[in-house]
Order: sequence, then C-alpha cells, then structure tokens
Amino acid sequence: MKICFIGDVVGMCGRRVVKNALPSLINNESIDLVICNAENAAHGLGCSEKIINELMFCGCDAFTLGNHSFSNYDFLRQITSLTNVVRPANITPSWPGADYIVIEKCGIRTGIINLLGQLNMGIASDNPFDKGEELIQLLKDNEHCDSIIIDFHAETTSEKQALGYYFDGMVTAVIGTHTHVQTSDSRLLPGGTAFITDCGMTGAVDSVLGMDVETSLARLAYKLPRKYEPADGPGFMNGVIIETDNYGRCTGIRRFTEYE
Repeated sequence: MKICFIGDVVGMCGRRVVKNALPSLINNESIDLVICNAENAAHGLGCSEKIINELMFCGCDAFTLGNHSFSNYDFLRQITSLTNVVRPANITPSWPGADYIVIEKCGIRTGIINLLGQLNMGIASDNPFDKGEELIQLLKDNEHCDSIIIDFHAETTSEKQALGYYFDGMVTAVIGTHTHVQTSDSRLLPGGTAFITDCGMTGAVDSVLGMDVETSLARLAYKLPRKYEPADGPGFMNGVIIETDNYGRCTGIRRFTEYE
C-alpha cells in the first residue's frame, strides 16, 4: 500500500494547491490512502467541517490536527460528527473529537494517532510517549490494525526525533508536523519505522511558514503589532509517500514537493 501524508495545509492558498496538485499525484503515484494535516486550513488557524469536505473532494481520506485544532470555535461542535478526523490525544479530556481513527484500504486497517509535543508549544499537554504507547496497544489489541501512523505535531527537532526512536519498530511511521519546513532526514529507523522530523507545509511558496511576508516582517523585524494573514500566490504541496507491504510493515519513505 502507498500512503501519502500531506504537510500542514495553510489557508485558502494551501487548499487550492491540494485541489490542483493532489489528484494527479494520486494517479501518477498510485496512492491508496491520503492523510492530511488540516489544522491551519481555515485562514491559517483552525479548521471547519466545510473545509474537511472540500479536501475530501480533492482526494484526502483522513485528517490530523494540532495546537490550533479549535482556533475556529465552531469546529468544537462540528468535529464530533467527523469520523475521519483525529485531534491530539494527549490533551485535556474536555476537548471533543477522537483519540484515534481507523481507515481500511486495500484490506489493511490503518490506525492514525495525533500527538502534541510538550516543548515550546504554548499549550499544556500530557506525556506524548505514554499516551502514544497506550493507544498503540489499543489499536493492535482491540482494533486489529495492521499499520499505525503517528502525526507528531511538535516544535523541537529533538522531541520529534526522540519520539521516533521511542516508537521505532512499534508503528509504521512517525511523521513530524507543525514547523512547516520540510527536513531532509526522511528514512527508515533501525527497527523499520519510517520517520521524518517535519514533512513540510502546503501553501504559498513566497511566505513565512505560509503567512504573508510583509506582515511577518512587521512583527519580527520591526516589532509592530500585526495580525497574521495567510499568504497568496504560487503554491506548493509538501509531504511524504510511505510504502508498506501486505502486512502493514514499512518498506520505504520519500519526500515530495509538488508545485502548482
């Protein structure tokens, strides 16, 4: 099976790129399952049921989130009816939504977990190592999953790499998100788990992490108060393609960048 994981979709530009670039990627690469991080899809912060449906129409099967899961407050109500969306599991129990989801494609049951980092995230979360281990056991014993994918939404490269090694051999892949810049360390870890520190973002090429350059310069260079706005213009889609055997074991991972 071939699994495509799309990095953080940022705003309207990111959604447009998915619409324009994903169908041909699915066709050219014979992709079986598409997972998309959508936590920045609604004007750069948050998500909505309408956006999930829009991205599904483009070919996305499942969705992960992050620290901006509910920056769009309406999504607090909407997420409970969406069976293909998972939010960070190691967070307050009062957050609505699922700790994990299971998608069956090609006769393979794939469990998807979303975890939040604890370092420099600006939001309190529980230990992702402990919560991840708990959910992996549940997916294997109760849900009979052949493959498990973890989206680790975290700030520091050290925490991401540590979690990758911690779950090496226990899951199919650990994919880093949140920092929006694709790293060049996609590889199979010694135990056979696919890993990348960050799979990148989907949005405007000429931007600061998907946000408008002038606004970002005003805030960062000149220390002026400005509201972040998503950038527009020519876009690109970043992510990874993971290949597994018929038993859900990973056989390879490679990065991709698709321009409009």
